Amino acid sequence: MSNPLTDFSKNLTAAVEKGGAYTVLVDARKRYPASGIAYAEDLILTADHVVTREDDIKVTLPDGRTLEATLAGRDPGSDLALLRLSEKALTPAQTSDSVKIGQLVLALGRPNERGMQASWGIVTAISGPARTHRGGLLDEYIQSETTPYPGFSGGPLVNTEGEALGLNTSGLTRGSSLTIPIRVAWRIAEALAKHGSVKRGYLGVRTQPVEIPEAARKALKREQKAGLLVLWLEENGPAQSGGLFVGDTITAVGGHPVGDPEDLFAALSSETVGKPTPVEVLRGGKPEIVTVTVGERK
Repeated sequence: MSNPLTDFSKNLTAAVEKGGAYTVLVDARKRYPASGIAYAEDLILTADHVVTREDDIKVTLPDGRTLEATLAGRDPGSDLALLRLSEKALTPAQTSDSVKIGQLVLALGRPNERGMQASWGIVTAISGPARTHRGGLLDEYIQSETTPYPGFSGGPLVNTEGEALGLNTSGLTRGSSLTIPIRVAWRIAEALAKHGSVKRGYLGVRTQPVEIPEAARKALKREQKAGLLVLWLEENGPAQSGGLFVGDTITAVGGHPVGDPEDLFAALSSETVGKPTPVEVLRGGKPEIVTVTVGERK
């Protein structure tokens, strides 16, 4: 007769082993090392705040070998950095974007050469979008009851199958650890691999959230309670050049409804930079569409 607790314990051990196969040690700062996740055979995604030097970066692989790495790109706003190994020696992470509140998860890290460490708990919240104190915006983030031991930043949060659900970091909020969902982390990693940085768009406006009158809601043909009233336009900025006026109420950008500054920030993703983008406004209570070429935030 099998023992359920023994079976449960074996399953957790197997999940750590699977996650450990793509979790590495990242030595890129003066203090104790951190962790990283194999994104490709020669690329590692880690937390940006643990990469305090751009040379003499060393990575210890799951098989115990230590290789040199270079910085391929970084995005301080999302606290993500991409490292490139001197050779193709990694097994890319198995991933899953299926996360539910109450789900059992494990936080993994390889903070020293003695090997893997792990803690476990449940997913307590899935939230976002939210601004970070590093000047960025997370579309979504995961909170869990796992313990973020020293050196866990950059390591994965995994499910009971050992699949990476996201990247753990203590560098986005003061005093707590969050998990960047894997679909968000992988999207940023792709941009870093291609361009070395992540572009963020801007319109050159100052706005204030306002309620949309009922008659205007009907004209929009969708249920939207708030928009952004344009209070100021940057001279010759993207919005002014595209034909926006002070007094317009922005209701959507690129097809994404906006009701507060966070919505606008999220709508101006890297994909919009330099591209003509439809901006829906209420002008005199009537819907209009203005095409704006989105600028790049410096």
